[in-house]
Amino acid sequence: MLLAEVIARCSDEAVAEEVLLSIGDLATLASLREQSAATGVGMSACLAAAARGYASEAPEEEWITLMGLMNGGKDPGAVFLKRALAYARRHAVKDGCGYVGDA
Repeated sequence: MLLAEVIARCSDEAVAEEVLLSIGDLATLASLREQSAATGVGMSACLAAAARGYASEAPEEEWITLMGLMNGGKDPGAVFLKRALAYARRHAVKDGCGYVGDA
């Protein structure tokens, strides 16, 4: 799956939840649900914004690490989203949902 396709698929709430479940990161799913409920911003908007923010803001070193992880993994899209969400949380990049980049 292409990166643009991963980001586009996250615009639907059901798809965003399905994507997070497929990643197998239940803690991130729970955290995103909590943020979404607290802010009134949908999970899909938070997930898509985190992906866009990561794609536009992550430093070169992060991209090098990401490419290595994606190259060795079964699901590069899932690897990207895990890294994007972790990056958004670590850097406290803000958006309406509390921790993602410019949407």
